[in-house]
Amino acid sequence: MKKVTLILFIGLAGWILVNNPMVNKYVSTLKVNVLPAGKQTDSLYQTILKHASTYNIPPSDAKIDPIWKAIPGYNGLKVDINASYKNMKAKGVFDSKKLVFTQIKPKVHLKNLPASPIYRGNPDKPMVSFIINVAWGNEYLSEILATLKRHHVTASFFLEGNWVKKNPELAKMIVSAGHEVGNHSYSHPDMERLTASAAREQLIKTNEVIEAATGKKCEWFAPPSGSYRDETVKIARELNMNTVMWTVDTIDWQKPSPETLINRVISKIGNGSLVLMHPTEATAKSLDRLITMIEKKHLQIGPVSELVSEERITN
Repeated sequence: MKKVTLILFIGLAGWILVNNPMVNKYVSTLKVNVLPAGKQTDSLYQTILKHASTYNIPPSDAKIDPIWKAIPGYNGLKVDINASYKNMKAKGVFDSKKLVFTQIKPKVHLKNLPASPIYRGNPDKPMVSFIINVAWGNEYLSEILATLKRHHVTASFFLEGNWVKKNPELAKMIVSAGHEVGNHSYSHPDMERLTASAAREQLIKTNEVIEAATGKKCEWFAPPSGSYRDETVKIARELNMNTVMWTVDTIDWQKPSPETLINRVISKIGNGSLVLMHPTEATAKSLDRLITMIEKKHLQIGPVSELVSEERITN
């Protein structure tokens, strides 16, 4: 009787183990990812296997650079052997253009770094961002937004809290056009000189007025005139914001000619550049040509959140 009971118990345990959802999931994964042994031994499969490592690109970790401060990480690429084989098996010939890749995340991310400002994106990422600080210049906003829309470009607008309070409809218009909004302090003070409590008040008050007007929470903070100290950056991080600076300055507030502004940017722009702008006549008149010239350099233009993301651009 004891033997019968023991056999039944073992059988029941085995049935539970085999029908465990975790086991079923694992077995399903094996079925998807493992090709039949015969396929693994054919010449095409072996050729892909042999050359795969030459196409792999390791990810790059986020790091603190002595000059550029916080540099975002960037995903690497690894050849998916089985998917690549399936993509080529119809013709049975190795074709590097038909390789299928998976993105590999870095081990160190921006969030793992100590609080530090971001002056540029990853130097391997062929993307740039327009940082448009808004505390005045209402008369040029419509033209700038129209140009961005015409080129299907999304920018990051850093809004002064006091400006948003006075111009909530313009703030809504920026968000409705699909652009990203960030914190540019409440009253445009010299953040480096403020006490910690005063700096915190500037950021919190601005976040509140921007969210009230647009429904958006700020993830980015751009210090007025680029003035900050380490404590300012730490306070922003405590409020769940990263501090953003710039790589290329248009100096558009000095009223340069469109040609001067364009040359100033194009001569310096490259992978990961953050381009500082304001709603000025110079920027409004330059933006159309500037976008075209940047895209001719095979650089995508996107908001700060996309620029600093680890997602690799593969097209």
